[in-house]
Amino acid sequence: MSNPVSRKLYLRIWLAIVGSVLILSLILAAAWHQYEQERELERQAQPPRAVTVHDSSTGQTLRGKGRIQWSREQGTDFSVELDSGRTLELHLAPFARSSRSSLSVLMWRLRSPLGFLWIIGLAGLAVMLGVFPIARRLTGRLVTLQHGVQRWGEGHLDQRVAVSGADEISDLAHHFNQAADRIEELMDEQARIVQSQKSLLANASHELRSPLARIRMALELSHGAIDDADTRAEISRNVTELDELVEEILLASRLDAPRASLGPTEAVDLVGLLVEECARVDASLSLPAGVQEMVVPGIAKLLRRAIRNLLENAVRYGGDPQHGPQVRAALQSHGGMAQILVDDQGPGVPADQRERIFEPFYRLPGASEHEGGVGLGLSLVRSIARHHDGSVRCAEAPVRGARFILSLPLPPVLAA
Repeated sequence: MSNPVSRKLYLRIWLAIVGSVLILSLILAAAWHQYEQERELERQAQPPRAVTVHDSSTGQTLRGKGRIQWSREQGTDFSVELDSGRTLELHLAPFARSSRSSLSVLMWRLRSPLGFLWIIGLAGLAVMLGVFPIARRLTGRLVTLQHGVQRWGEGHLDQRVAVSGADEISDLAHHFNQAADRIEELMDEQARIVQSQKSLLANASHELRSPLARIRMALELSHGAIDDADTRAEISRNVTELDELVEEILLASRLDAPRASLGPTEAVDLVGLLVEECARVDASLSLPAGVQEMVVPGIAKLLRRAIRNLLENAVRYGGDPQHGPQVRAALQSHGGMAQILVDDQGPGVPADQRERIFEPFYRLPGASEHEGGVGLGLSLVRSIARHHDGSVRCAEAPVRGARFILSLPLPPVLAA
């Protein structure tokens, strides 16, 4: 946990000044106290001095040596030893406190060592109270700049900070506003370029469907011209693959569009979709005991496409060279989510590649082009899952191969 004092510049400035005042006060107080002690010792150790006492009534003059002893509590004592051997003592009582004015009493107390401590304490308190608002005002603009940068970093790209004054803080705020304006312009320009590229790709893909349909029709009408069945099958397979690619690109473009109409949301039975799609690729299906249907809200054609892509991906890349593709699908509910599990018998996916395989047009290193696919299938599955507030991830299958888990939220009643 970070220290809150270290995150506040004005507190650090104020505490530094307060600490300096306190240290100076202690040093001066100690020096003054030492000075007063030395003066007290000097007063107590004064040597005898010559004293002359003149009696005006008799005209007699007495001479001797005297000492003076002073105490703040007892007053002043004069002791005079005459040349004749007699000793005279004079005592002056201290001033009565009641007879002094308030100002005199205050000045008298302030002259003592403890009084000097009071002076230092009052001066330090005055400095503390006076410096705090000054330091707070000096760093107030830094706090404003900090809040502005924090909001901008959270995604509010229109956030700007007020520029006031002509010091380093105002210069920093001015440069921040300039940088934010430039970054916002670059992001808008990048967004326009990306949107333009997506529109171009979608339009080009849409325009490709017409010549593909004509090629397919011409191929069906040319059975007599092309005698080789293998050649016709190869041409048909390539046209089908190209048609599927165009369809996937169009679907990906529509999923990326924020306001595209993808179809009505309805109650979709995952059991029915899985039964149909597993039968299509000859995959085994495991359902929970007693479960006849599992309904989730969604767009039926998109969910069907996600399940089909997972199964076809398992058939394409997860086959056993000796026994052929062995794909297993299962349906379960966990934590309020319907989970579709697709396992294959392939070599599996390395742990460091399990996120990258969901990127558009990404294929595992060493994947052969003869296996088909261009790397859009799993990317579409993730886009469809996110469109339904779900998720998809890749894990290791219990026995061997890879496991793909598609999670979709169940309605509140079924989730409970």
